[in-house]
Amino acid sequence: MNNTSKTDWERIDAMNDEDIDTSDIPPLSAGFWAKAQLSSPKQITTSVQIDSETFAWFQSQGENAAQQMSAALKIYAEAHKSYLTTTKS
Repeated sequence: MNNTSKTDWERIDAMNDEDIDTSDIPPLSAGFWAKAQLSSPKQITTSVQIDSETFAWFQSQGENAAQQMSAALKIYAEAHKSYLTTTKS
């Protein structure tokens, strides 16, 4: 499996906001913002076995190790969603 991105990230990182073409995005009205609500995905608490070296690395990153581990799992899951759905068919 090849997950190498073909995106020119250096070019993207060098772009300013003015360089981004947003002409196909309709403007958001005051009505949109009046009805907008902040929502967060439901979270659960679970127990996962992690090797001590990996756990120590996350802990060394700061006091929010649990949030970082959750974010890493989410990134992994998102990156593999299309692969998992195509292999189950």
